Amino acid sequence: MSSTEATIDPQVAVPRRASAIEMPVLDLGDWLAGGAIEPLVAQFEAACTNTGFLYVRNHGIPRAAVDAVFDATRRYFSLSMEERLKDKIDERFRRGFMPYGVTQHPGHKPDLKESYELGVDLPATDPDVQAGLPLHGPNRWPADKPWLKEAAEAYFGHTVALGKNLLRIFATALEQPEDFFLQWCRKPMVQSRLFHYPPQSSPTALELGAAAHTDYGMLTILAQDPIGGLELRTRSGEWVAAPYIEDTLVINLGDMVKVWTNDTYVSNPHRVANRTGRERFSIPTFFNLDYATPVACLPQFQSLENPPRHAPVKSGDYLVKRFSEVQKYKTPAQLQAA
Repeated sequence: MSSTEATIDPQVAVPRRASAIEMPVLDLGDWLAGGAIEPLVAQFEAACTNTGFLYVRNHGIPRAAVDAVFDATRRYFSLSMEERLKDKIDERFRRGFMPYGVTQHPGHKPDLKESYELGVDLPATDPDVQAGLPLHGPNRWPADKPWLKEAAEAYFGHTVALGKNLLRIFATALEQPEDFFLQWCRKPMVQSRLFHYPPQSSPTALELGAAAHTDYGMLTILAQDPIGGLELRTRSGEWVAAPYIEDTLVINLGDMVKVWTNDTYVSNPHRVANRTGRERFSIPTFFNLDYATPVACLPQFQSLENPPRHAPVKSGDYLVKRFSEVQKYKTPAQLQAA
């Protein structure tokens, strides 16, 4: 080993490309056209018990919608910081522009990313909004930039539809009725984030585009740009790269699935290291169930010898708690007391 190699922090060394076993590509085309779900279920289950990551193609989201939301994202983040700060995120509904420095994972510097946040658009008259239910509310859009709302909301609608389809595969894999999770999609807590990562010449263990973390909820649907930068840690502890594959989306599991499956399905840590010297853009959609969804270990994943390892939890309470650990987030009660 050379002296140069010896000084490289292994946490940020350039990883190898993920294998097809570590990140398989599932083709949804035949199933969405009316074919059998079983072949997809077997592939999905294998990925969920291995790394919790996979790609999907022929997923039903038009290429034009993906291109349009990336074009709008690049256009928005080319505006001056002064202009973007006019849309700064509101603390109650968590919608709008989120500047650098808001997200910080324990033991790390703040993530080197900024974003525009949107979710299920609920009117101010909605009973849950009036009751102050966290993360429920209207989206926030700059009136002079209709192109941002048009592209983002169109893409968001497609990802909600895809998320519900993925939940059908997920439920079948868990030996539940295909619509098992859909009963908790009355007002699903779905959030999209238009991410911008600046160039970073030399990622360090303490400062990355996104520090190593697991997602919190059910499923994440990620559209990457060709630059790549997403890296995941396998169950053996090795970091591998999840490269851009044209016309695919990355799907990964969040921590809530471990509660349902008693740690049988995994939510592996992942990070973003922008090593290219260029701007990186990505658009994750975090698909979560209704706030009041009761999340608990399913019967087939527990026994006297293997009791539930996680206490039952209400979906929304768990998400709010996790958000507050890494973001400058205030609950409605905290806002009222301030």
